Amino acid sequence: MCTSAAVQLRDLSQEMVRQGHFPTVIIPSADLAKPWSVEDMNGVQVLRLRAPRTKDIGHVQRTINEFLLPFVMLRNLRKSPLANVRWEGVVWYSPTIFLGPLANALKKSSSCRSYLIIRDIFPEWVVDMGLMGRGLPYRFFKAIARYQYSVADVIGVQTQGNEPYFSDWAKQDGRRVEVLQNWLADAPDVGSSISVVDGPLVGRTVFVYAGNMGVAQGMNILIDLAERLRNRQDIGFLFVGRGSDAQRLRADAKARGLDNVVFRDEIDPSEIPGLYSQCHVGIVALDPRHKTHNIPGKFLSYMQSGLPVLASINPGNDLAELIQRAGVGRVCTDHSAETLQRLAVKLADEITSDKNVSARCRALSAKLFSPEAAVQQIAAALL
Repeated sequence: MCTSAAVQLRDLSQEMVRQGHFPTVIIPSADLAKPWSVEDMNGVQVLRLRAPRTKDIGHVQRTINEFLLPFVMLRNLRKSPLANVRWEGVVWYSPTIFLGPLANALKKSSSCRSYLIIRDIFPEWVVDMGLMGRGLPYRFFKAIARYQYSVADVIGVQTQGNEPYFSDWAKQDGRRVEVLQNWLADAPDVGSSISVVDGPLVGRTVFVYAGNMGVAQGMNILIDLAERLRNRQDIGFLFVGRGSDAQRLRADAKARGLDNVVFRDEIDPSEIPGLYSQCHVGIVALDPRHKTHNIPGKFLSYMQSGLPVLASINPGNDLAELIQRAGVGRVCTDHSAETLQRLAVKLADEITSDKNVSARCRALSAKLFSPEAAVQQIAAALL
């Protein structure tokens, strides 16, 4: 899979090893035949625990399974060789919001501190987008999220704009909220199973989107953009990944007869540098109804690969100022296909004359988004 969360957790755990720590990564696995399995991945101990399936199933069943997830994992943990390990600290990543009971059990059994990495303030963003009211389902998810927050000693958010959301939580003694920048380790170009030169986008300036295609991304505007630019034979769009909207977007592009759009299934994270080396601009998309701040992991991977970005994001998002200040792309916050078209054309023209844009992207990646800094910050908070 090419989800940014999987890449981030891989890079974080491997950097912990490089800094002399001995991390164990606990992963739920719906396809595991036995209750647990342990393996070593480049010095990282990985404990897989059999757990309910939470992907590619209906919303109601997914909610039930995610609620049961930490309890099933804890039961299978107690059957594993690591059942009696005393941990020096517990770090977990949200989404999902349902891991609080597991984190709490590990924290209490080891009398250690805990660090929650928040990358998605749920269910707030779902309400912001009009996908959920503030009725019973919202109150259920809100209670789950609050319990998760109560387990943490420190919460690391993506940007300063998200800190006020946790101001009341942080008033209790011993709690702290801080900005923990996203991170991404250097990755070699080992090639990619996707070859642009062998497809209809050969010779074009390629705008690439790689990652989840769901309701949170609001990607309809990107198909509108492609239609507006269908007569520009020098520009093409490549969409790589999966998600709840992937098939619908693919069908929409086909129905409109867009020959400047190519869809491909998700690829392994190791192939991402090889994919981006064939492209020219990275696309960031967030539904404009979001009210929280978000710096998607794919933005980091674009920066690391030297790709300037075309961003269609919610107004007021801290990411807009970051992109503009660093000179690493163009940002649309009015969710207008006309505005996005104008910015896309400007960006396509600029990258042919601006020879320093790739260097600025890589410099921003090195300055702000290193896993070294993230590990040092987390380790300090667990002392």
